[in-house]
Amino acid sequence: MADTLLTNVTSEVASELPIKNIDVNLIVYIISIIVIAYVLTWLLSFILIHVSERIGWYRTSITMTIPLLKLLVYIVALYYIIIAVIEPSLTQMIAFSGLFGAAIGFGLKDLFADIVGGVVIIFEKPYQIGDKVTIDDKYGEVKDIGIRSTRIQTPADELVSIPNFTLFSRPVTSGNAGDLAMMIVIDLFIHPSSDAEKAMKILKEALVTSKYVIISKKYPYTVLLEDFPFYKRVRAKGYVNDLRLEFEFKSEVTRRAWGEFQKEGILPPSFVPPSGTLRGEPPQTST
Repeated sequence: MADTLLTNVTSEVASELPIKNIDVNLIVYIISIIVIAYVLTWLLSFILIHVSERIGWYRTSITMTIPLLKLLVYIVALYYIIIAVIEPSLTQMIAFSGLFGAAIGFGLKDLFADIVGGVVIIFEKPYQIGDKVTIDDKYGEVKDIGIRSTRIQTPADELVSIPNFTLFSRPVTSGNAGDLAMMIVIDLFIHPSSDAEKAMKILKEALVTSKYVIISKKYPYTVLLEDFPFYKRVRAKGYVNDLRLEFEFKSEVTRRAWGEFQKEGILPPSFVPPSGTLRGEPPQTST
């Protein structure tokens, strides 16, 4: 039923518009428009990314103009392709828009959903290029926001393409919301008999003296203690001055804190809590 209706819509579109004769010159012209659009978007991305690296603190603001410029280039390219194939009047153009929209709804709805998702991301900015995000179960740095998909680079250096329509059906979390700094949570687990007060002071000192930390009224820090049946958790929360240094920051603070723990006789717990206990739920012991 849907295929038949789509065929009828397509036939109606063709009959409503004065489509030009397709020849070699027209095909070459269309291909050249596509190539020019691709090269132009690549060149703009290349220039803006290199400029943003020199800007420093405003890096994410510069890179977020990239998807907007891509969208404008694609729209202009599509316009030139349309007028190269057809010569519509205003009335015919309105009719074409309605019929083309119906054709998209039946035959290209997934692709259209990705495009709409891309436009929403560009203007609503739930995340930006350079942000650290979690989309569905994928975490990493946003490397590119395209018309059809978003590409993120995971900590394992994998480049993952995620369809833009995912924005409408899956939770999306941004760790820095367009800011260059990002809060990092560092959890250290110690034996319940260890001196927790001293452990908190050591972790605080390791945090505030880190070369990667930024501390101000806007970027505060804190050190917390939580007691569980079989261990104590000392948690530090602070902002790394560049989100790309997330893991270096966490590693440095952890290494320095544990070095001091050993000197002060602060011992680790008898077992390592399983991952997934960062929200505070006690780990399950095995029998």
